[in-house]
Amino acid sequence: MMKKTRKSSEQLGRAKDPSGFLKSLVQAGLKNRIFLIIIIAVLALVLFGTMPFMIGVDSFFIYYLFMVFIYIVVSQGWNLIGGYTGQVSLGTHAFFALGGYTTALIWLHDITHTWYYFDPLVMALSGVVPAIFAIIIGIPTLSRLRGDYFSFGTLAAAQILQIVILRTTAFSGGAVGLRLPAGGFTDLGRYYWTALLLVVLAVVAVYAITKSRIGLALRAISEDEMSAASHGIHILKYKLLAFIIGSFIIGVCGSLFAYYQFIVNPSSMMSLDRWMFYPLLICVLGGNGTIMGPIIGAFIVVTLFTFGENLVGRVHPMLSGILIILVMKFMPTGIWGLKDKISPRR
Repeated sequence: MMKKTRKSSEQLGRAKDPSGFLKSLVQAGLKNRIFLIIIIAVLALVLFGTMPFMIGVDSFFIYYLFMVFIYIVVSQGWNLIGGYTGQVSLGTHAFFALGGYTTALIWLHDITHTWYYFDPLVMALSGVVPAIFAIIIGIPTLSRLRGDYFSFGTLAAAQILQIVILRTTAFSGGAVGLRLPAGGFTDLGRYYWTALLLVVLAVVAVYAITKSRIGLALRAISEDEMSAASHGIHILKYKLLAFIIGSFIIGVCGSLFAYYQFIVNPSSMMSLDRWMFYPLLICVLGGNGTIMGPIIGAFIVVTLFTFGENLVGRVHPMLSGILIILVMKFMPTGIWGLKDKISPRR
């Protein structure tokens, strides 16, 4: 009898306090949503991880997914500074190239201690060098330049780096580039799985950063720098931190791409359309400042330009620019942002 009375009183209390009852329902829904996301992520990893066994490592679809993974990682790195912090960098190709060149130089000068492809130490060093370059150009540009001026400042730094690479033939190979020694993995499968691992690491790292105090500071800076500064946020410190981490992620991905190509040169590693326009387009199309945006955008953009290459030919940069303008005009929050418009308001 006492239990029934207590249960009735609890129900009566919930009826008198509907806000508390609704709050508990929302919390339960969020828990279920997080659980559902985890389940979907695990299933996706299992599916993509076993894909080479199901259709064969030499399948064109495996190459397609490999390129999608590469662009997801690069775009997550760009998204940290461009999406979450609001500082649009046009120097992504410089960090990507530095990662590739670092890997090639380490191999050619026999600096690595192990004759093993995907040496974690080599790939880490290939991320450190772009991070150092980010510090060198980030301190003057992030402290003094805003908006478009910062964007063109990073583009200018990237172009200067490209000129240096072209002129230092004895060191960088010039326009011909550097060729990695044969003897590594010849099947695409190992590159594919390594790229998938980098996707997981990049997504987890960016998610952890954005959910921390650093992420809150980056959001505040993106929304209103003056207000963030008035609340005690060190603007340059957090901008530079995002720039360094994003450049590190991009550089590590450049290292993997150098392993895959066996050759590193300006035309392949510093391509404006592939490594500057595409990451920007991917984030804008998928959704700036979101984890899912680069993932969605990478699948769409790689699909468009992989299967439509015969149709568009050499006009990739022009189409990328037009698509960016259209998306920013009609879908400023990207595809992932449409869920907020479609889902009913609470």
